[in-house]
Amino acid sequence: MADIRLVIPARYAATRLPAKPLADIAGVPLIVRTAVQARKSGIEPLVAYDDDRIAAVLNNYNIAGIKTSATHENGTRRLAEVVEIRNWADDEVIVNVQGDEPLLPPELISQVAENLLAHEKASVATLCTAFVEDEPNNPNSVKVVSDRDSYALYFSRSKIPYPRDGGDFPFRRHIGIYAYRAGVLREYTKMQPTPLEQAEKLEQLRFLEYGKKISLAEVAKAPPAGVDCEEDRLRVAKIFELA
Repeated sequence: MADIRLVIPARYAATRLPAKPLADIAGVPLIVRTAVQARKSGIEPLVAYDDDRIAAVLNNYNIAGIKTSATHENGTRRLAEVVEIRNWADDEVIVNVQGDEPLLPPELISQVAENLLAHEKASVATLCTAFVEDEPNNPNSVKVVSDRDSYALYFSRSKIPYPRDGGDFPFRRHIGIYAYRAGVLREYTKMQPTPLEQAEKLEQLRFLEYGKKISLAEVAKAPPAGVDCEEDRLRVAKIFELA
């Protein structure tokens, strides 16, 4: 069976929360909280960082790290650089956990990796969950539709599908955790941004526009929100303080 790797991209600069990987979460840096939580999956995380200040923190907590370029426009390009540096085989599975997800249930890491391994035609795997209340109308909540074999057809910020005659529909929300085959990450570095990706501002659409299959698995409950701004930092810190 292909090896499973766990990589956490960490970019020092952040518009909404400066130096976000080092943000204080109840006395522990955010990137450390995320790596410790991800480690509960049974897979040792590797943090792909771009700034030596992150490296110093990782060393203090005995968390493995690897330095990558500061010029990557997204985490997927950072993962692709790690694949090249480590010379991982094309069939190895790389799970991407965002560095601002300290509450991510570790079982989701295993689930997304196993989903990719179970779908030989897929280059990428991700997760989704049922929507609740008015979430389908929120453009910040990404919707996804799939075919009968659970391969993604499209992702959108709009409500998809649109029930022409009204009534309820089991809309599904995309959960932003991914598993990739190392080979498709190598290909990604040669893929130019695509029209649908640029229109929706959804990077995963690039894979679909290049004909890559994305397999979906549904989870019963959406994971807690990550840390994107100061309000989020205070909310998550309170959870850890009360734990």
